[in-house]
Amino acid sequence: MIALPPFFVSRLFCLALFLTIAVPTTRAAPDFKEQVAPILQQHCIRCHNDSTKDGGLSLETIQSALKGGDNGRILTPGVAEESLLLDYVAGPEPEMPKKGEPLNETEIGILRNWIKAGAVWPAEHRIQEAQLNDHDWWSFRPLSQPALPELPDKEQKQVRTPVDAFLLARLRQAGLNYSPPADRRTLIRRIYFDLIGLPPTPEEIEQFVKDTDPRAYERLVDRLLASPRYGERWARHWLDVVHYADTHGYDKDKLRENAWPYRDYVIRSLNEDRPYGQFIQQQLAGDLLKPHSPDGVPATGFIVAGPFDWVGQIEISEKLIEKKITRNLDRDDMVATVMNTTVSLTVQCARCHNHKFDPISQEDYYGLQAVFAGIDRAERSYDPDPETASRRRSLQASLEKYQGEYQRLDTRIRKRGGAELERLEAEIKQATLAKQGQGNQYGYHSLIEKSDKTPKWVQLNFKQPLTVEKITLIPALDNHNNIGAGFGFPRRFKLEVSETSDFQSATVIADHTQQDFPNPKSRHIDVDLKPQNIQYLRMTATKLAPRSNDFIFALGEIQVFAPDGNNLAQQAQLTSLDSIEAHPRWARKNLVDGKYYQSLNFNTDITELKQQRDELLASLTSADEKKLLSQLSGKIKLTQANLDQLPDPQQVFAATTDFPAKGNFRPTEGQPRPVYLLSRGSEKAPIRQVTASAPNLIDELNGDFQLKDPDNEATRRLALARWITSHDNPLTWRSIVNRVWLYHFGKAIVDTPNDFGKMGAKPTHPELLDYLASRFRDEGQSLKDLHRLIVLSTAYRQSSRTSPKGNQLDGDNRLLWRMNRRKLEAEALRDSVLQISGKLDLEMYGPGDRLFVLEKPQHSPHYLYQKYDPTTAEKHRRSIYRFIVRSVPDPFMESLDCADPSQITPKRIETLTALQALSLLNDQFMIGMSVFFAEHIKAQSDELSTQISQAFQTALGRSPEPDELKILKTIGEQHGLKNVCRLILNSNEFIFID
Repeated sequence: MIALPPFFVSRLFCLALFLTIAVPTTRAAPDFKEQVAPILQQHCIRCHNDSTKDGGLSLETIQSALKGGDNGRILTPGVAEESLLLDYVAGPEPEMPKKGEPLNETEIGILRNWIKAGAVWPAEHRIQEAQLNDHDWWSFRPLSQPALPELPDKEQKQVRTPVDAFLLARLRQAGLNYSPPADRRTLIRRIYFDLIGLPPTPEEIEQFVKDTDPRAYERLVDRLLASPRYGERWARHWLDVVHYADTHGYDKDKLRENAWPYRDYVIRSLNEDRPYGQFIQQQLAGDLLKPHSPDGVPATGFIVAGPFDWVGQIEISEKLIEKKITRNLDRDDMVATVMNTTVSLTVQCARCHNHKFDPISQEDYYGLQAVFAGIDRAERSYDPDPETASRRRSLQASLEKYQGEYQRLDTRIRKRGGAELERLEAEIKQATLAKQGQGNQYGYHSLIEKSDKTPKWVQLNFKQPLTVEKITLIPALDNHNNIGAGFGFPRRFKLEVSETSDFQSATVIADHTQQDFPNPKSRHIDVDLKPQNIQYLRMTATKLAPRSNDFIFALGEIQVFAPDGNNLAQQAQLTSLDSIEAHPRWARKNLVDGKYYQSLNFNTDITELKQQRDELLASLTSADEKKLLSQLSGKIKLTQANLDQLPDPQQVFAATTDFPAKGNFRPTEGQPRPVYLLSRGSEKAPIRQVTASAPNLIDELNGDFQLKDPDNEATRRLALARWITSHDNPLTWRSIVNRVWLYHFGKAIVDTPNDFGKMGAKPTHPELLDYLASRFRDEGQSLKDLHRLIVLSTAYRQSSRTSPKGNQLDGDNRLLWRMNRRKLEAEALRDSVLQISGKLDLEMYGPGDRLFVLEKPQHSPHYLYQKYDPTTAEKHRRSIYRFIVRSVPDPFMESLDCADPSQITPKRIETLTALQALSLLNDQFMIGMSVFFAEHIKAQSDELSTQISQAFQTALGRSPEPDELKILKTIGEQHGLKNVCRLILNSNEFIFID
């Protein structure tokens, strides 16, 4: 019998006494599911689950409960007094639960009687953390279209679209009303910047101001929505949210040469006003829905738009835990991108534990990771032309058919060759590999040094003096990165012989230390000697060979020939200053093993071997078989020739399952990797494998996918796409209309566009949000119709002027009693400068424009913006077509609050800083464009006052006031028109929309 320490004896005794006094016991066994499980769920499971395992204890299953925790076993079925579970939860000051109310007497009694009755716990029953009325939250509730508010006649007259009815009803409650309408010059600038991101020309402003047609503004809106510039403007908003860029990010930040087809897909889709549900489904599973189309494959660039860990994916071995960490983080980014963007949920908060605020469990989160378990971020081939794609598929099928028939016939024939054919094939393969430098140990490789002046040596020690006539040095070969023969051969070296192993007294027999020795590549270097006795031989590298950013000494073989031609080297004991000893590739002993580049079967005639093989096969093949082989061979060549005539497939960086392996980065080929629920998010602590699913947080929407083929990874993505775009998913439709509202008014109805959960903001106008969302969902899902509904409203056409009453009652303008004054985003400002200076190139689509000078050193690219001269650039396209770098953002654009492409950006931070003023005044882009602007104005007039007026009209859409003209004319006379233009482009009136 085990003696318990007095402390435990006293505690158990007191506990038993307390329970005996406080809780009447009964022999009836409590029902586990109805009585016991709810207690554990309410009080314990939050901390003691498979994920968190506080104190090393999980109470999710009977197996984990019996296993116990850090303090040992907590349940002893049948013996309540020996069960620490009761000890923890009972007593005047119970240790558990750490948070929340202690268990009451009834609950303690139920646990005690359950344990005494044998602690019966159905093996299949798993306890999970209860969700505390989680689904009863505004964003999870079903979406329906509210009735329009009733308004008095005075307010009703201001209603142009349903938007006004909802806004005016709230304003009326607050004792406010709309501000007066904006003047027509302000309104046309506002709608131009909002819908196409460019300013109107003076002629367009004048025409609109003078147009008396009541529908003039509506016609203007329709014209702008039909412009190809619309897609370019609104694609930038979407790309912010999905954190698109043209480089990978992380430490190496290599170029992502073919990311741009996804960017073009977004522009094209918006211009075509593709239904929003279709837009989302294509981005998640377009390669399944429309694999052979201009959009199907590029659309999936959405999933992989974020950063790519080059080192973690390509260089780290599959065997290391770091690879699992890399993949976990990679899928986490995919999950965050998709769910933040489409349904405004921060599901990534459940990676290490159940979401602290929203009804999203770890199981839900890893179920979403499993959706993306079969894909990687890589280059993918596709045919944008459906006819080409169809032709390629047909030819590929024929080619595979003919190759299969040829292979089957060839296999039957080869079986007749037996052991003789196998021998010939083996010798051919071995000889071929030998000539390629493969299949052999490579040789010796020193430790790596930062300086080429560090001497390295290798030494052959013979037991007794031997007569030697010739020494041969054979360079090493390394096929890694196509380095080839001559790898590591020193630039300067010497050969010495000595009578003692310490070489205190040595004779130099070959000295190449005074000037660089040319790399011998595969050439053997012979040192002829008059036959002499040698016991110790040393080769010293006095100037090492360059590798990448360091230096080494490598050698394939040293041969020591006696006068009779025998190689004596294998008799020697080898020593060296150092050696990397990376077996079998590099080892000190390899220097004399007789195996080196071209050594194996070096004298074998491969041509002769192949002739013997072919003659053997010919003797085993009948005339009919030869004829059939010839026919199949002809068909294969013809089919391959037809394939070669097709246009090359295009490349896009997208979600893919098939790509050429690179280092340790290998494709899944469509077979999803297993995904596990991880305890505390640690890859070292997997709990159980999970299946692909979506969260079950919408009452009418099942997140458990019913997949016919769960191993078909594309169907997983399609299932998630359909869950997101379901009519019953209110999050999706609320999310997108909230985003559109944000970009029109500068503030969203829900001020946290990526978080509709309990830690996000609540909607300022919930009925308006639901009206817009339900109408958008049910009436075609047209973004352009949604724009019309918003920008045709009276609310949108208000002045941005302030008022004392409005400031007092609603200083933040959340009720929209006036229009918000907004600053131009970085892209809109740059594009406007280009247009005004006459340099804007409206060419659409294609690879991004590099507004930097690129240098490519060994480790990672250098993006040098300071070396780029915008005045000499061949073209200046819109900013949507910039080549965007993650690690080194464009300093000019960054100073103007451009989005960080390494981060998901639901809304941009808007600042006013001295740095912005300095950039707008002194950046080489602004200076250069001011010169072009001035030249453009000068071409229209020679008189300075007229030039200044024209510059004002072009940049600001109005004529200068007399005082403004006077000041600018003085500046122009002293400093030239280019500096007048420079000042105009720095004015607040130019930088702000209103």
